[in-house]
Amino acid sequence: MSTGLFISFEGIDGAGKSTHIDGLASAFRAQGRTVTLTREPGGTPLAEKLRALVLNDPMDALSEALLIFAARRDHLQQVIEPALARGEVVLCDRFTDATFAYQGGGRGFDLGVLAQLEQWVQALPDGGLRQPDLTVWFDLPPEVAAQRLAGARVPDKFESQPLEFFARVAAGYAARASQAPQRFVRVNASQERHKVWQALTSAFVRRGWLAIMVAANGGPK
Repeated sequence: MSTGLFISFEGIDGAGKSTHIDGLASAFRAQGRTVTLTREPGGTPLAEKLRALVLNDPMDALSEALLIFAARRDHLQQVIEPALARGEVVLCDRFTDATFAYQGGGRGFDLGVLAQLEQWVQALPDGGLRQPDLTVWFDLPPEVAAQRLAGARVPDKFESQPLEFFARVAAGYAARASQAPQRFVRVNASQERHKVWQALTSAFVRRGWLAIMVAANGGPK
């Protein structure tokens, strides 16, 4: 397979995304694929500066959304689109679904405005919209995530939000998944790590993106 592949990973902090993204990167590389690992907000020098502002500075939801989509535009132009053009596998820790979940669901910001920004920023030359080929949603109850993160690090302004905020974020993810069921794979992130890995990789094997043996040998350690 020589065409590019764009995969995003969604979920609240504590869901275990990072461990499994690294495992998938190893599995794809074992098949001879070139992998680009990246994240949002971030992924470029400019986008990382905007990430620091979004995560730490007080601002209203519209300001957050504008900064996030500005970072996303630079990320798409500088990293994601060139990597896909080279036929690489792009594994991205969060993408636009996170904006709808956090700013839309969590903050209660206008979903219509977010949809307009999405259309502007992710427009393709052929008139289409750049979306991931697959989005893996690590679904985890907020109270479980809070237990996992307790004392792990100093929380940013989103991580320090109350459980009610993350319940709204989870509802935001569920709404996005219901709108694009063919793109989303929901993984129960409450399971033991090896079961999460099995559920995750089975989705890639079914699509012919990973060989069974490579998936079995590439899990997180």
